[in-house]
Amino acid sequence: MSIASVVQTHETRSQIQTPPTQDEEKDLPLRNDIRLLGRILGDTVREQEGGAVFDIVERIRQSSIRFHRDNEVGARRELEAILDSLTADQTFAIVRAFSYFSHLANIAEDQHHIRRNRAHVVAGSAPRAGTMAHALKRAQEAGIDAKALRAFFDGALVSPVLTAHPTEVRRKSTLTRELEIAQIIDERQRMQDNAQELQESEERLRRAILTLWRTNMLRQTKLKVLDEVANGLSYYDYTFFRELPHIYGALEDELARQTPPVRDKGLASFLKVGSWIGGDRDGNPFVTAEVLRETMRLHSARALAHYLDELHELGAELSVSGTLMPVSAALSALAERSTDRSANREDEPYRRAIGGIYSRLAATARDLDQVVASRRPIADAPPYGTAAELAADLDVIVASLEESGGAILARGRLRSLRRAVDCFGFHLAPLDLRQNSDVHERTVAELLAAAIPGVEYLKLDEEARIALLLQELRSPRPLVSPFFEYSEETQGELSVFRTAAWIHKTYGAAAIRTSIISKAQGVSDMLELALLLKEVGLVGADGRCALNLVPLFETIDDLRTCVGVMDRLLAIPEYRRLVDNQGGEQEVMLGYSDSNKDGGFVTSGWELYKSEIGLIDVFRRHGVRIRLFHGRGGSVGRGGGPSYDAILAQPGGAVQGQIRITEQGEIISSKYSNPEVGRRNLEILASATLEASLLQEKVAAPDPAYLSAMETLSQSAYKAYRGLVYETEGFERYFWASTVITEIATLNIGSRPASRKKTTAIEDLRAIPWVFSWAQCRLMLPGWYGFGSAVKEFIAADPKGGLAQLKDMHRQWPFFRTLLSNMDMVMAKSSLAIASRYSALVPDVKLREAIFAQISREWHDSIDALLAIMGQTNLLESNPLLDRSIRNRFPYLDPLNHVQVELLKLHRAHAGNEKVLTGIQLTINGISAGLRNSG
Repeated sequence: MSIASVVQTHETRSQIQTPPTQDEEKDLPLRNDIRLLGRILGDTVREQEGGAVFDIVERIRQSSIRFHRDNEVGARRELEAILDSLTADQTFAIVRAFSYFSHLANIAEDQHHIRRNRAHVVAGSAPRAGTMAHALKRAQEAGIDAKALRAFFDGALVSPVLTAHPTEVRRKSTLTRELEIAQIIDERQRMQDNAQELQESEERLRRAILTLWRTNMLRQTKLKVLDEVANGLSYYDYTFFRELPHIYGALEDELARQTPPVRDKGLASFLKVGSWIGGDRDGNPFVTAEVLRETMRLHSARALAHYLDELHELGAELSVSGTLMPVSAALSALAERSTDRSANREDEPYRRAIGGIYSRLAATARDLDQVVASRRPIADAPPYGTAAELAADLDVIVASLEESGGAILARGRLRSLRRAVDCFGFHLAPLDLRQNSDVHERTVAELLAAAIPGVEYLKLDEEARIALLLQELRSPRPLVSPFFEYSEETQGELSVFRTAAWIHKTYGAAAIRTSIISKAQGVSDMLELALLLKEVGLVGADGRCALNLVPLFETIDDLRTCVGVMDRLLAIPEYRRLVDNQGGEQEVMLGYSDSNKDGGFVTSGWELYKSEIGLIDVFRRHGVRIRLFHGRGGSVGRGGGPSYDAILAQPGGAVQGQIRITEQGEIISSKYSNPEVGRRNLEILASATLEASLLQEKVAAPDPAYLSAMETLSQSAYKAYRGLVYETEGFERYFWASTVITEIATLNIGSRPASRKKTTAIEDLRAIPWVFSWAQCRLMLPGWYGFGSAVKEFIAADPKGGLAQLKDMHRQWPFFRTLLSNMDMVMAKSSLAIASRYSALVPDVKLREAIFAQISREWHDSIDALLAIMGQTNLLESNPLLDRSIRNRFPYLDPLNHVQVELLKLHRAHAGNEKVLTGIQLTINGISAGLRNSG
């Protein structure tokens, strides 16, 4: 089939030209897996859809290759002729075939990465960048002593935060089958000498792929918020429950091997997964107090169910006899309290103790979450009040085993369970609240108008607002009156905050630690949130503060003013008391997506970097520790790219042992559905944080000449980007006609609308569908536009030294190097030839020709500039692995674009044709899978 044909062609060409390189030899298992999966998928298509469809798929693939390579007119016409002749059923089959090529290739690549990681371990290779072993080795070589390491881990926080933004196009049903295929591919590595086992595993693959083929790729109903919550919870079963304890255990063992050992007790749980799903109500009216309460119940129930399952298994494992291994007095007491009087377990104190723990935890699940344990407890028992009480009982078991020579028995399931309890508690994950500052503003205005007649808060200037808010924060009296009828919006906001207070009392303070203000622009935005939290008891007039109050600075202007806002805020005694009550730490969130849509890729990255430098200085002067929360997306246009490089590219002092990063859209499934891939991604975040905190220069700003050059580049790039997107007459119409933005809104991929308002204005469009749409048409415009113009102007101003300076910046400055590396990747995935077909969808010929010509010039200029600075002759020349991966995808990715264009023509000519719309939705799914980080 097509994938196999691509690989075979590549191999034949390599054999003719040169012997295979060492890298090609390493990739041979990957090519074998792709060939196998492609062959089985091809057989499935032939068997299920007929030979004619199979032949059409191959013809489309070959024409697409010619079109991609040469932008050949004949290939374009041939493609159009083939696609025009297809029936609706043939179109669906072809789209699904090429889509599944992408999904299966992703599986093969992930398994190959896992295979190579194992090979490095077996070969005893030096620890590689991105592993904790590498970070600890670097620390040791740099002379970081045990005391400094101990201090780092005691104060560290590394938190990937799952969000539910609407770019996740995969159904759980298909994801489950894909995980099954991954497992079979993994197992085949150990069957190479057993023909019968290989044959049986291939049959299992055929069953799984046939099931995929006959499973609907699209959701039939729109997701609700609690559906998104359930999807997010599935990653705990896939990865987090298993791999987080594994990471901690390996790290503790590595530290124990050092001389002197770092500590004689377990590390604090510094690596924790957070979530916005069910708490983020910015622009999502479906996140209510009831949804928030149910979200927390589901979180808790999932954690307790995991503990109950593990306790059941642990009881089966610890069949230790009290007559053969002595037990501690505390363990004996724990066993006696269990009320397990079975004669079968009279001489098995550990089993009796675990049975008692199980009974108490089952009662906890019943009382806390209204969940009945799947296995009936031995007897009724009082529930645990806190997760710390459960942890204390597990500690009794560990101490007894260690005292009696059975320490190794505590290092398996029991060790993982103890870590899970410490990491997940009874709440599973800290759930963030988020709301737009405009909503807070209206809510506060209504409360003040009712409590202080005559006050018109919305008409006050910033200084008057600050004064009034501080006066109310100092006052012990509440604003809310039970005798006043508030608007639905205000009642909803107060209800959410009251529910958050209830969750704190019920599940503990760790359940909700943060409340985020979107579109934070001034000091009053922060004080408004403090006042609302004061109304429900989460903030006190005495300075008590139960939550982190976090501003999210999103637009270019907001990033430019955020330093002044935080400087003023931290100087206010009433607010500073709230910060001190939180341990002298203040979190600040920086928005990559909206700043990119607002100012373009270059300026967004630069303003984010500058704001970090300014914030570091301000916080240092105020004696407050800063924790940055990076609101990054999966695509480069939303701040995506390799997490390891991104963290190390932060200015000195930006990563003070603590960092939070959003994990969004389809990136969640690609990063965390496979447990080994998930572990690798978690370890990357932790190791990069350690290196950035302990091993990077502490000076925030680099060479002043670099800063000056970057400022000049940013100004030019900003002018070019804004000139196209916001100042070119008709660009809005061009965007809506030449992309799938309208059709994306029909996909059942999220609970949140695509636009903040019911308009087509670019300003009102959410950054996520904005980037997603440009990725679908293969222009990736948010990830590069403006760079070519900026470099041309920079070099023109200094013909002799301009390019040399930019090359020096690329060599010496991690920020600039990472910026260009990400652009290198995104432009390699773009295709001007394919984008030209989408441009033809714009009915206004003069408009489309003018704008596409402008985009085309900038595309060529950006590539030329990129190659010149990086010293490359081709894109991704310095990353051959990624280059091969992307090039191998084009033959089955490009056809989806061609089909999508033809379907868009049909859909827009015959509005209301559900079959055509379904076909478009299928292509969106397949293109997203092929690009991997597109949303």
